[in-house]
This record gives sequence, structure tokens and C-alpha cells, in this order.
Amino acid sequence: MDLQQMRYVLAVAETSSFTRAAGRCHVVQSALSHQVARLEKELGARLFERTSRRVRLTAAGEAFLPAARQALEAAERARAEVAAATGEIRGELTVGSIPTVTAVDLPAVLRDYRRRYPQVRISLRTGSSERLVEHVRDGRLDAAFLGVPPGFRPRGVRDRELAHGRHVAVVDPGHPLAEEHDVDLRQLVDEVFVDFAAGSAARAQSDEAFAAAGLRREVAFEVSGVELMARMVRHGLGIALLPATFAAELHGLLSVPVTDGPVRVERLIWSRITPSPAASAFLALLGTDTSPPEA
Repeated sequence: MDLQQMRYVLAVAETSSFTRAAGRCHVVQSALSHQVARLEKELGARLFERTSRRVRLTAAGEAFLPAARQALEAAERARAEVAAATGEIRGELTVGSIPTVTAVDLPAVLRDYRRRYPQVRISLRTGSSERLVEHVRDGRLDAAFLGVPPGFRPRGVRDRELAHGRHVAVVDPGHPLAEEHDVDLRQLVDEVFVDFAAGSAARAQSDEAFAAAGLRREVAFEVSGVELMARMVRHGLGIALLPATFAAELHGLLSVPVTDGPVRVERLIWSRITPSPAASAFLALLGTDTSPPEA
């Protein structure tokens, strides 16, 4: 068994195709198929079910995949550690972020990082705060930027607060609230809202603010992204509550301060496990101390 065979198995599993896997690995299909067959013979079990229509993992393949990923990650980490010992930062950096992060200028940070460490392969993934915590915890992300209610503390990761601020009401220019200097939650309670999914961290701070004020509002439209939310507000379908610094960048919409509005905290999280050299360099660029906390 060797690392290249593991890479081939992983590529087939992720593409569900020997042909696409061979293209990804830059080898001819017959060579890839031969190596997978050799590995299956060594293991004494079929890793894939093959038909004319599809390729899928067997139970043995499902069991093999996590260990194979760990082995490949360990090998990559070993190379990166050796390079770091000689003064060169290389390897991979995978960062996650909510779409509305404002505490840092993320494109600028990634630009500066790439200039300093050109040998590092950088990936950026967006998602909900809950999913990002899960992915940092299980090692799929090195670090992530969250937007959460003040009382939210992610478990199983290390974290620090970056910023906090109030939400504003985001309305189209023709909305009656557009003429207001500021509003409070009681003035908004009869409005129709466009918001994120119920139960999500992105939605929680708004729901908690209304609940604390003893008010109930109507969220008629639940969306998964800010772009769709903004488009719906522009068409007059409802109003939204978004962080003030982010809302200011939305073209064609107006922001109205909410005196008792929701508060959002932006947090940076990273793994409890010692970061890789590439991840340590990224966190250092952000001014983050990655030394283990004192017992």
C-alpha cells in the first residue's frame, strides 16, 4: 500500500468515476484502475462497486476512506513541517468564513498571505457559522470567521473575539422607514422580514432581540444567502436586519439604525490541535497567539 494508491481511491470516491479520477490525477485510466485493483487485492476486499452507470464505495471502501485521508494529510503535514524547519512555509491553508464577515478585510488578508508565502495552496469556503465550527473541529478547515450572538461560544475549538456591533434595518429606498433617522424594534414588529433559516446563528441574534423585547415578528422569507436577501428587499418583499458595516456595502438599499437592535459578535476560530506551519503563519498574520492555553 502506498500514498499514491490512496490518492487514487480518494479521487474515485470524490468523483464517482474512474475516468474523472484519472483526469484529476493526470494519469491514464488504465494505470489508475490497475493501482486500485492492486490495493483491493492487498486488502482482500473490494473498495468500489462498479457498473456501467455508476461507481460507488462499498462498506469496505467507506471504512477505508477516513484512514486514507488521515494518512495523506499526515504525509502532507510531515513535508510542511520539514520545510518549515528549513525556513520555508508550504503546504495547504483552508479558511472558512461567513459571507458577511467585516471584522477583517479577508481578500486583503489572503492577498498579503499569498505574497508572503507563495508556496502555500490557499482555499476559501463560505458557509454558516454552525457548519464552519464543525469543519474546523473535524480538521476540514484550519480556521474560520463566524458571526454569532453574544452568548455563543463554539465548542471543541479555540477562538477569540474580533468585533461586535449592532444590526441595522435594511430597506429599499421607497419604503416608509427609509425616511426615519432611527427606529426601535417595536416600530419594526409589524414589518415583513427576509432572514436566514430559523435556528441558525445568523438568525439567532435577531430572534433573541425580539424575544427579549417581548415581541414577535413575521419572517415570511427564509434564505440561505445575503445576495438573495438583498434582491428580495430591493423588490419590496420585506426588510432585513444585517450588520451595519456589511449593510453599508449593499448597492441600492438604505440602512436605518435600530436603537435596541440585535448585536452580532464576529469570532475567529481555529483547531485545538497544534496548527500546521501554514495555518500558524495565517493566524500570526491576524495577530493571534496559537500557543496552548495555560492549564
